[in-house]
Amino acid sequence: MKDLIKKITLISLVALIVGACQNSEKENKSLIDSQEIITEVSKEYAPDKRVALFNVNVEENKGKIVLKGESNLPEAVNSLKLKLEEKQIAYTDSIKLLPGEEMKETQNALVKISVANLRSNPTHSAELATQATMGIPLKVFKKVGSWYLVQTPDKYLAWVDDGGLEPVTDEKFETWRAAPKLVYTKAFGFSYKEARLDSQEVSDLVAGSILELLGEQNQFYEVRYPNGEKAFIDKSTAQPYGEWIAALNPSGENLIKTSKSLMGLPYLWGGTSPKAVDCSGFTKTIYFLNGIIIPRDASQQVHTGKLVDSTRNFENLIPGDLLFFGRAVTDSTTERVVHVGMWIGNNQFIHSSGNVHISSFDTTATDFDEANYDRYLRTKRLVNAEDKTLINLKKSRIFTKEE
Repeated sequence: MKDLIKKITLISLVALIVGACQNSEKENKSLIDSQEIITEVSKEYAPDKRVALFNVNVEENKGKIVLKGESNLPEAVNSLKLKLEEKQIAYTDSIKLLPGEEMKETQNALVKISVANLRSNPTHSAELATQATMGIPLKVFKKVGSWYLVQTPDKYLAWVDDGGLEPVTDEKFETWRAAPKLVYTKAFGFSYKEARLDSQEVSDLVAGSILELLGEQNQFYEVRYPNGEKAFIDKSTAQPYGEWIAALNPSGENLIKTSKSLMGLPYLWGGTSPKAVDCSGFTKTIYFLNGIIIPRDASQQVHTGKLVDSTRNFENLIPGDLLFFGRAVTDSTTERVVHVGMWIGNNQFIHSSGNVHISSFDTTATDFDEANYDRYLRTKRLVNAEDKTLINLKKSRIFTKEE
């Protein structure tokens, strides 16, 4: 009898061990499969982390698969769940969709200073990722301390401190969109407390700053800032937004004129305003001041527009075309775009490198740029290009209410 009990006990123990091993193997397989699916979904919906947030991971907790992280892409999260269900993987969903409930009342914000610095992480010591000028609307996803995770109209994700933006409710945002606007057109300048140039300055302004237009007084426009503060702007330095938009013509001549108005501007990594610019921030600013919002970085801009040249046949280029530079693809290395400039004709291009200046591809010229000639990759034409990554302000309603 004792032997029988021992045999039964042994068999039961072996069964338990085998079952536990099988369960462990099944759990490990589910964990691995889940990780592979997350990678697959991330590649499909968020291949560029600069413009799409899909920070999702998977953990195993007491034999159960738990999805953790956050995303601003509901369609990506839904796709992930569907793929897991198709694989018959049971899971617990702990993914936070942004913006969360705590941001329900303030999912929009407006840049309230001349140039707001947007950083890669919520701290002033973090890398300057990009900038946004006054009046640019931002999508707000979450808040950490005094920092907001925001997305610019060109979808760039970054952090800005509360000194740079004015959170607004949906109602206030729609009221702002419906209000008449003014755009500042001079490279640099100021607004004033009264309609006089000798009055106290309210703040500095840069080309592209957008404010509410309240009225006129003498040779000044009366305006309102996103935070409600009022001021006056010299009429010779600004224009009603509607008039400005109607007159926009991003021709080669106008693009050159805008680019040369920023000659000598200092280089700043992450800079994309008339105060200081990096190479792609310079081309982005040129196009914005001509009514077109283009992607932020050179490695993004290179995927826009129409291919014009990739063989140094500069005869086909026209003013306004963008030239890209970097490391060409080889059998062992991928392409890496690291610099961009704009063609202005006569074998010359203007770019931000050290400062904004003109260089030449004429090998006999004193300003021949051998370094960039050697790393030239290709030229793209953005003007009149049908491209969903390019935002034409004449057709969009970023700063105005839907008609």
